[in-house]
Amino acid sequence: MRILHIDLETYSSVDIKKAGLYKYVQSPDFQILLFAYAFDLGPVEIIDCACGEHIPEEIAVMLGDPKVTKTAHNAAFEIYCLNKFFHSPVCQWSCTMVHSLYCGFPASLDAVGRAMGLPEDKRKMGVGKQLIRYFCTPCKPTSANGQRTRNLPRHDLERWELFREYCRQDVTAEMEVERRLAAFPVPDFVQKQWETDLVINARGVTVDMELVEGALSLGTAVRHTLMAEATGLSGLDNPNSVAQLTQWLQEETGEELPDLRKDTVAQLLQKDENSPAVRRMLEIRQALGKTSTKKYNAIQAAVCADGRVRGLLQFYGANRTGRWAGRLVQVQNLPRTYIGLEHLPLARNAVRNREADKLRLLFGSVPDTLSQLIRTSFVTSPGNKLVDADFSSVEARVISWLAGEDWRLAVFRTHGK
Repeated sequence: MRILHIDLETYSSVDIKKAGLYKYVQSPDFQILLFAYAFDLGPVEIIDCACGEHIPEEIAVMLGDPKVTKTAHNAAFEIYCLNKFFHSPVCQWSCTMVHSLYCGFPASLDAVGRAMGLPEDKRKMGVGKQLIRYFCTPCKPTSANGQRTRNLPRHDLERWELFREYCRQDVTAEMEVERRLAAFPVPDFVQKQWETDLVINARGVTVDMELVEGALSLGTAVRHTLMAEATGLSGLDNPNSVAQLTQWLQEETGEELPDLRKDTVAQLLQKDENSPAVRRMLEIRQALGKTSTKKYNAIQAAVCADGRVRGLLQFYGANRTGRWAGRLVQVQNLPRTYIGLEHLPLARNAVRNREADKLRLLFGSVPDTLSQLIRTSFVTSPGNKLVDADFSSVEARVISWLAGEDWRLAVFRTHGK
C-alpha cells in the first residue's frame, strides 16, 4: 500500500473563517494554486497550477485508486477541494491532524511541530499567514496596485517562490508528524467515525432562510429602538458600552459595580430603591443581551447556494476526550425553545412576515422569542425529522466516574451545583 502525502494552497473570494470550507470551495472563482505531494517518505514535488502546470494523469488516477492511501493534515480540506474536480472516496484517506489529536497533540500543524520539538527543516514555516493573505484571498483595490482585487504570482515573483517552498514544507512536516506517530495508530473504529463525519459535514442540513432573514430584520429594528430609548434616558453616546453604562449607573446609584454581566444586572434589578430610569436602563441592558443575532448571522454567512449549511461539526474537537466540537453556527450551544409545539408555527410565521407587534402581543419579548427560534432554523425535507439529543455535562460526569470522584458524582445526582 503506497501513501500519497498531499498539501494544497487555494484561492476563493469567500471568507473561509466565516463561511466555512464548503461554501469556500463552492465559490465559482475557487482555484487550486499549488499541489505539493510526496510518495511514502520520498522527496516532495510541487505542481504550480496557478502558473499553468497540470496535475499529472498518474496522480489523478491515484486519487481514486484504493491501493493508494491519500493523507494530509486536516485532510477534510484537501478531500473536498480535490473532489470538486476528481473522485477521491473518503475511505481512501487518512488525516495527520486526526492522528495528532488522537495522541493528545494540538490540531494545527505548526503547534504539533512545536509540541514535538521538530527541527526547523521538518517544521511548518512561520511565514504562511502573510503569504496566504496575499495570494489566497481578495485584496483591496488601490491606486498603488492598479485597482486589482487579487494578487497573482506575477505581481510578486519572489514572494510566490517563497509560497511554493512553504507548500512543500507543509508536506515535509506532515510526513515527519506521521512518522513519529506511526507507533500509535488511529484505531479502525475512530477512522470509520472520521469518515462518517466527513460525509455528514459534506451533506449538511437545510435551513429556513426566510425565517433567518426575518429574524435578522426584526433583531436590527428592535435593537435600534432599544438603543434610541437608552440614549434618551441616559444621554450616553453608546449606551451599549460597558464602560459608559457602568459609569452612568454608578453615578445614578452611588454604588461601585464590579461588572455588567447577566447575573449582576439581574441582582441590581431586584433592588427596590432603583429609580425608574435606572430600572429601565437595566431592563434594556438585559434585552440588548438577547437581541444578539450572531447565530442567525452565522447561518446567513455559511449557507450554500442550495440552502444548506455544511461543516457544523469538528471531529475530535475536544482532543482530550474525542468529543465533537461545534463550528460556524455552534449547534452544540443553541438556546432552548420553551414555546409550545402548537404555537411554534404561529411564532415562526410572524418572524417570516416581520410582524414584531404580533410577536410582542403573543409572546412578550421579541428578542427572547427570536433567541428561542434559532433552533427551529434547521429544517428537514417533508416526511423526515430532526432528532435533538443532549447528554448533560457528559464529560464532567464521565471523567468524575473514571477518576473515582464519588463526591462529585453525588453532586450531579442531586442539586448539580
